[in-house]
Amino acid sequence: MIDGWNRMSATALGREIGAGRLDPVALAEGFLEAINQHQYREDIYARTTSDRALSEAMAARQRAKDGVRRGPLDGVPISWKDLYDTAGTATEAGSALLKGRVPQADARVLQSATRAGLVCLGKTHMTELAFSGLGLNPVTATPPNVNDPALAPGGSSSGAATSVAFGLAAAGIGSDTGGSVRIPAAWNNLVGLKTTSGLLSLNGVVPLCSKFDTVGPLCRSVEDAGHLLAAMGGPKAPDLAGSDLSGVRLAVLESVALNNCRPEPLAAFEQAVARFEKKGAQINRLNFDGVARAIALAGCLFVVEAWAQWGEAIEADPDKMYGPVRQRFEAGKGWAGYDYVRGWKELKQIRAEYAALTAGYDAVLLPSSAILPPDRERLFLDDAYFISENLLALNNTRIGNLMGVCALTLPTETAGAGVMAMAAGFTEPRLLRLGAALEAAIPT
Repeated sequence: MIDGWNRMSATALGREIGAGRLDPVALAEGFLEAINQHQYREDIYARTTSDRALSEAMAARQRAKDGVRRGPLDGVPISWKDLYDTAGTATEAGSALLKGRVPQADARVLQSATRAGLVCLGKTHMTELAFSGLGLNPVTATPPNVNDPALAPGGSSSGAATSVAFGLAAAGIGSDTGGSVRIPAAWNNLVGLKTTSGLLSLNGVVPLCSKFDTVGPLCRSVEDAGHLLAAMGGPKAPDLAGSDLSGVRLAVLESVALNNCRPEPLAAFEQAVARFEKKGAQINRLNFDGVARAIALAGCLFVVEAWAQWGEAIEADPDKMYGPVRQRFEAGKGWAGYDYVRGWKELKQIRAEYAALTAGYDAVLLPSSAILPPDRERLFLDDAYFISENLLALNNTRIGNLMGVCALTLPTETAGAGVMAMAAGFTEPRLLRLGAALEAAIPT
């Protein structure tokens, strides 16, 4: 095997397979062995799919031998968050309410990825039913943070992020409703892409809030994000060659996005912005009071839909859920139908205002998270701390969900702190090309 194979990007591994220097079967076996021997195996993976992985790797080996590879990631092993249906393998969304749930068919995006030649290593742990940004789950397992196991991993795609960060998958597929790809990606020094709502199929994905739920990759590079997006049925991966920041117009979103930011992630963000400007980007500062108005609506729009989806099951067996997560769902009971309808009407108006304000910019920048990863034990012991830190963790990421845009988080020079770029909905290829230039501006 190639030295450092489990720290290489998914695309780099794909290139080695294509060049005949890496055997897909040996690669799959290497990842499975690494998973089984890892001290945090039970905390990161809910279950592995070794038979499937080896079968898919053998098929990829034959295609490589015959010169008919299906794409740049053919034969590359990745993990899947435990809310993506896998035929014949339990998919429980991190919840005791779904224990023993075994779907009969793969999720649509998993079907697409399999057709593209990707190898399924297994299912990763997550926050119960995907409703927290911290990544804690005492019901199943809480993955460790790669920077310090005593810190929260970020959620809800906690295992997806840590499977990559600890070298137990070439990439991970998560979901993002209010930040569940971007927070764990940022807190574990990874790239994370929140796709536009409606871009990728949610068929076979355990739902939280279908109007906000999105599919997205967590990986080591912007290049990886583009190829993973294409493999799951998204647009063709853009050509990243020659991308630079000369003349690029970027807006820094101030007000709520920066006011609630703690000193360390704010300093990391401003350092990244300074590097972008040094590389030729034009930086402007924007204030938009619609962000605060939209965040105020989130308290209704997210929880009402989440409770409508899961309230009946929760009320039938509430003790199966971790209290602080259950309480987030239960908050949906207190809203009237007209609050929800009026809320969506107002949000659509805010989205139009935001689109008009930002139309002249290539992207809008903000810190990926207003906080660094908090202490996990304190979160478990102090419910008030859990609530306050969860809201701060989601403070910036949910702006992207509320505005209906696509968003990309990149690691900064500060461990656990990310910089996020948001662009208009359904412009993922353009965002990824810009992201490659931003990525190149930040020292690794």
